[in-house]
Amino acid sequence: MTLTHSPLAITMWDFSWLERRWDGAGYQDWDRALGELVERGYDAVRIDAFPHLVAAGPERTWRLLPVWHFEAWGATEPVSVRVLPELLEFIQACAARGLRVALSSWFRKDELDTRSRIRTAADLARIWDVTLSAIERAGLGDSIYFVDLVNEWPLAMWAPFLYGNDPDAETLSRGHEVVRSWTREAIGTLRAAHPQYRYTLSVCTETTGADGEDLSELDLLEPHVWMTPQATTDFYARIGYDLHHSQFDPRAYEPLSGPAERLYRAEPEQWSAVLTEHIGKVAEWSRSAGKPLVTTECWGIVNYKDGPGRDWGWVKELCEIGVRAALATGRWEALATSNFCGPQFTGMWRDIAWHRRMTDAIHAGVTEFAPVS
Repeated sequence: MTLTHSPLAITMWDFSWLERRWDGAGYQDWDRALGELVERGYDAVRIDAFPHLVAAGPERTWRLLPVWHFEAWGATEPVSVRVLPELLEFIQACAARGLRVALSSWFRKDELDTRSRIRTAADLARIWDVTLSAIERAGLGDSIYFVDLVNEWPLAMWAPFLYGNDPDAETLSRGHEVVRSWTREAIGTLRAAHPQYRYTLSVCTETTGADGEDLSELDLLEPHVWMTPQATTDFYARIGYDLHHSQFDPRAYEPLSGPAERLYRAEPEQWSAVLTEHIGKVAEWSRSAGKPLVTTECWGIVNYKDGPGRDWGWVKELCEIGVRAALATGRWEALATSNFCGPQFTGMWRDIAWHRRMTDAIHAGVTEFAPVS
């Protein structure tokens, strides 16, 4: 294996880039936010392109419903958005700063439940075809880094259409024939219409591979890798945090406001060891699949934000361990420094020196995979 290329530093701005545009929300001034991202040393950003809304009415105003009340991604109340020309303006602003844009979708629910119109893999391909065509007509196709058809495939939370539009359905394995069929047809159809892009489906389950899954259609693997909950730890259980039922629970952050840091500080070697071990297993999945890795959500805990009793120091410490462990494998083409690299996370965002140290380390790293230009 020849390690001659430097990885990219990437971040995730999900649907926040469009939803969080009120005063103080972080993205009200894209020029400023993107300038600060470049100042911190990042090369790329992954965003929600809202393809189902682009296909249904790109220039109309959509009323989006909150995914949660207690997280800092997106709006925590109903919010009105328009996707075009805003999406094109944002990509152009990124291009002007030399930033690549990875497109994804969390398939945000609006008041009309427009995402429920997706019933087949052909529907999924069609809405992305409309979106990519709009980007190409604007002359912005060269700015697209890759296309992630569905965030964290195949979670019912983000892809309810896979389960008959039941967001509470039990998530299928990627080795299930239904999931495999959607993957093959949707990406195959898109690749035929837009062969210039690389395609993937990001994942947060089975992050070391799934029995029977077909990776042949994927150009890269986009696993979201955390110390919890994937690395077979009982960290959340020991602090009394329920990740899956925390969206609308006002008590959800109490375990993260002190107990989480205390537990980590009591046994830092244990938690860093399980994280690095899991990263090694993800890297081995990449080797066996022969696919490069890109990770945009990582490395410590899944949810966190500014608030009483919540210090960012231990989160940054664990994330640095993750960054350096991932770089040591040589399997990452691009990687993030945390889940929280966005202007709404003030305590994390304002530490410019930490971001520069991490992005400098990423750029000093080596990988056999050269990002496609």
